[in-house]
This record gives sequence, structure tokens and C-alpha cells, in this order.
Amino acid sequence: MTVALYDDTPGIVWRPVSPRLASARRIATVVTMAPFLLGALALAIFVTRWSWVAVAVLLALIVLQVVLIGRQVSAISYAELPEELVIRRGRLFRRLVSIPYGRLQYADMASGPLERHFDLASVTIHTASCRSPRPRTCASA
Repeated sequence: MTVALYDDTPGIVWRPVSPRLASARRIATVVTMAPFLLGALALAIFVTRWSWVAVAVLLALIVLQVVLIGRQVSAISYAELPEELVIRRGRLFRRLVSIPYGRLQYADMASGPLERHFDLASVTIHTASCRSPRPRTCASA
């Protein structure tokens, strides 16, 4: 079956990922950026007034990232077709990944504390291929 990257192909039901993923990513972003923001804030209060520029820039980056996360998560969807799993994501730079079920070897599922709180899990799909972290040649018969 041919799957279109940009248009909705008739007969394919695209399932979005959970919107709770956006909440989890937003919390992770704020927690990651908080020490830098607090450090810049301490510099601005106790050392020099020029550090308020860094505080403003960090706040703007946090707000921008929080807004973009919602857009990114809403652009991720997948479809389970009879012969393959198709995953698409991206708004500006679109990406479509097609995984034939015949090449699927196993799937790793993991979930950290924040993911468990939001009832989420990460799935890594491993396929049968000759690619590996180390360079090697694939023998063909």
C-alpha cells in the first residue's frame, strides 16, 4: 500500500499519540531549564544587572519550548496497516517511517518515573537488518 507523507491517504486511520506526552515533555523541559534560570536570576540579583538579559532570554526560550512541544506532539501519529506499522511526525520537516511486520524482531518498552505518572511508555522497535553500531559488511548468499 502506498502511504502519502503529506496527505491523508484514504483507508488509513492515523492514531495520534497521547496528549499526556506533551505534559510530560513540558515538565521535563521546565525542570531541566530551572537551574539555569535560577543561576541567572541569582547573578542578576547579587552580581550584576546585566544578567537580567540572560534571565529574559532563558524565560523566552522556556516559553517558546513549551509552545513548540504542544505542536510537536500533535504532529506525531501512527497507523497499523495489514503488513506494516507506519509512523509519521513533524510539521516543518516531515518524516515517515514504515516498518514491515516481517522485519520486526522485538520491541523494548521503557518508562521512567515521569512517564509512569502520566501512564506513558517509550517503545523502541528493533528490526532485522545488517546495520549495527560497529561498521561491518553484510554477507549475501
